[in-house]
Amino acid sequence: MKRIVLLTGLVLFFASVCAAQRLPELAVPENYKLTFAPDFAKNNFTGDETIRVRVLKRTSEIVLNAAEIDFHVATITSGGGAQKAQVTLDKDKQTATLTVGKAIETGTATIEIRYTGILNDELRGFYIGKDSDGRKYAATQFEATDARRAFPSFDEPAYKATFDVTVIADQGMTVISNTKVASDTRGPGGGKHTVHFATTPKMSSYLVAMVVGNFEYVEGSADGIPIRVYASPGKKGLGAFALDAAENIMRYYNQYFGIKYPYGKLDLIGLADFSAGAMENTGCITFREVGLLLDDKQAGLNLKKYVASVVAHEMAHQWFGDLVTMQWWDDIWLNEGFATWMSSKPLEAWKPEWNQELEDLHETNDAMNADSLVNTHPIHQRAETPEEIVELADDISYGKTAAVLRMLEAFLGPETFRNGVNAYLKQHAYGNATSSDFWNAQAQVSKKPVDKIMPMFVEQPGVPLVSVKAACSGNSATVALTQQRYFLDRTLFNAGSAEVWQIPICLKGSKTAGEEKCELLTKKEQALNLTGCSPWFFANAGAKGFYRSSYETDAVRALARDAESALTPAERMMLLSDVWASVRVNREPIGDYLAVAQGLQADRTSEVLEELVGQLDYLGDYVVNDADRESYDLWVRQLLAPVAKSVGWEAEPGERDDQKSLRAHLMHALGYTARDPKVEAVAGKLTDQAMQDPSSVDRELFSEALRVAASKGDAALYDAVLAHLKAAKTPEEQFIYRQALSLFSDPKLVARTLDYAISPEVRSQDSLLVIARVMRNPAGAKIAWDFVRAHWGEIENLGGAFGAGTIVGATSSFCDAGMRDEVKDFFGTHHAPGSERTLKQSLESVNSCVDLKTEQLNQLASWLQSHVSSVGE
Repeated sequence: MKRIVLLTGLVLFFASVCAAQRLPELAVPENYKLTFAPDFAKNNFTGDETIRVRVLKRTSEIVLNAAEIDFHVATITSGGGAQKAQVTLDKDKQTATLTVGKAIETGTATIEIRYTGILNDELRGFYIGKDSDGRKYAATQFEATDARRAFPSFDEPAYKATFDVTVIADQGMTVISNTKVASDTRGPGGGKHTVHFATTPKMSSYLVAMVVGNFEYVEGSADGIPIRVYASPGKKGLGAFALDAAENIMRYYNQYFGIKYPYGKLDLIGLADFSAGAMENTGCITFREVGLLLDDKQAGLNLKKYVASVVAHEMAHQWFGDLVTMQWWDDIWLNEGFATWMSSKPLEAWKPEWNQELEDLHETNDAMNADSLVNTHPIHQRAETPEEIVELADDISYGKTAAVLRMLEAFLGPETFRNGVNAYLKQHAYGNATSSDFWNAQAQVSKKPVDKIMPMFVEQPGVPLVSVKAACSGNSATVALTQQRYFLDRTLFNAGSAEVWQIPICLKGSKTAGEEKCELLTKKEQALNLTGCSPWFFANAGAKGFYRSSYETDAVRALARDAESALTPAERMMLLSDVWASVRVNREPIGDYLAVAQGLQADRTSEVLEELVGQLDYLGDYVVNDADRESYDLWVRQLLAPVAKSVGWEAEPGERDDQKSLRAHLMHALGYTARDPKVEAVAGKLTDQAMQDPSSVDRELFSEALRVAASKGDAALYDAVLAHLKAAKTPEEQFIYRQALSLFSDPKLVARTLDYAISPEVRSQDSLLVIARVMRNPAGAKIAWDFVRAHWGEIENLGGAFGAGTIVGATSSFCDAGMRDEVKDFFGTHHAPGSERTLKQSLESVNSCVDLKTEQLNQLASWLQSHVSSVGE
């Protein structure tokens, strides 16, 4: 499952609501024969099911998962005799108990059920959707606990079985499932056709998939595996880029893994109505359209990276999650974290100019931010109810896991790590695995203490902070290292903590200080002796470690002076992130961070600038007060205007794609963060130009220019944005214009956007995203929060499978004690399912922001006064 992030910082997933319930261990499924007949006129479907099971103990009942299923008849056959079963439904537990008069003996039995289900409009289970031209289609979204809405089943990941799927559909409709079509025949009756699919390999119920509707495709292949990209009519050409990506990714994975792609064919399907970013159904991956379809000639680089990353993530799941599946949802990291880690590798090989390593580092920093909260959770986390399962779909299960795997890979060496991964896959292929299965495989292959390192990061929450103090003597240095847990809560951080990690750590000094040194940090305090002396020692050489580093002020200032020449781009990003983290808890003065920023002012790496601009944005939005606004804006302009002048606002023939991204980041920094009137004028001009001729302005630059223009925009611009949104031809255009609606500052226009968000004009899957973006816009936050409370009855039912937890997460962007108290009080009486931890995290984030402003406001004002006040533009 790919989360929705796409430049928003939001995490969206799926939710079901029911009480904790595991099925009793009475029987296990071996094969399902399933026939579905969707009825688009009635928005329902009929189902015919035969499950071959192995009965484990003598019993008079078998319990299945079932939700919103109307049972017509159920029969259990064993020992040659058939018995009609009485069906008892438990709506809260989402189970159906099939009871027979004569006990069923151990051994093989079959369960036959005829039933009717709902094609719901909640984007989960077997649901109904509409494409952009209003044509209905039916599709499935089963993870984590919604296969039971399509067929009575053993709906837990450990109950793997084979599946024989048949679909009876209207003539002319395309039918897609997990495997190749075995037969496609006319009937029954006129106007119908029946599609039988080949038997699947053993897999979990949540990976079964069906799509029925009007679709077209482009096709290709890799290593003999046919690959198709499906889209609604008129959009298949937008699938060419994803097809190219999938072919390259397939070849890479087949070469990397010890097991070649095992499912015979691969279909990628773009759906207009879809809850998550994408879903890794075996051989039949479903996507939200913006995660799959783009105009290759016009699309911005960020969208291309996003689409390729989503495709790579879901294809990696075919091994991590589909072939080898976690035993239970508490080990979802074995699916999601592995796919996140793996997805970078084929992109590095296919598009080395994309600097995937630096994209990964953004993800690592996001994960460390999330893990700095008190209300984080360990990678391996107990989860019983669907609500608890949904809360595991976050930066910890995805980003932290991937970062820890990258750190372990660097510690063991890429080839050794790869051998361990393949040993793990071979040992558990077509079965299930647990956390210890993975690290035991790595320990056995590498002969290193992986089974000691990994539990520290998997079973224990939090991110370590390594403090560095160096002392030189002659031509050698002693570096004292101290580890503690980093909390964003300043009081907790200063109180210290008992946690200890085994951390693979690598240090490097200046170019004259000798080679870098790597060692396993196992104690609270540990010293390393290095050859050569240096004014600084950087504690995360290669930026592969999942830990923060803290330095003394003199070392930070020396690092700031040398960073551009002595540190790699990844190390420069980590330095920015680490010093910023120290400022957040008042470990270092804000002047240290600003010195690092000045040391990187000529950096031409777009990802480094992106990291910097995000932090400058935060300062500008939340810490700078009205009295210091002019000085701060002027300082940011002086910091970045020279690079902007060198890069220019017009692309040069043949320039690298990353220069386009750099230009877009500069547009944001100078036009939005620094409010430079000259750049605001350029943004307005580019916006008008792109609206007249979309091909005349790079999409990334246009997106940022439109953001700047919208923040100052009037009703005329708003009307133009809305008109272009309604006329948009590609998912990217829809995204750019829909996002722009949430960025206006005029209160009347903010109110229009919020009313629009809950109108029938916005798809269910997008409504909460629009509201959440307005909440994250400092100019619209208070208006949006008041709107949410006034319209909660409508909002809590929006988003289908998303759940209103999206809104809870958006409150994390507030920076006001009064609004914090309002959030706490409101959600104390208005429950948003699956968001209990999210609420606690949001309140923590607000507290941290308020504390930062309190602690650093005067320091920032003093620094600006001494560095900016006497300097004109």
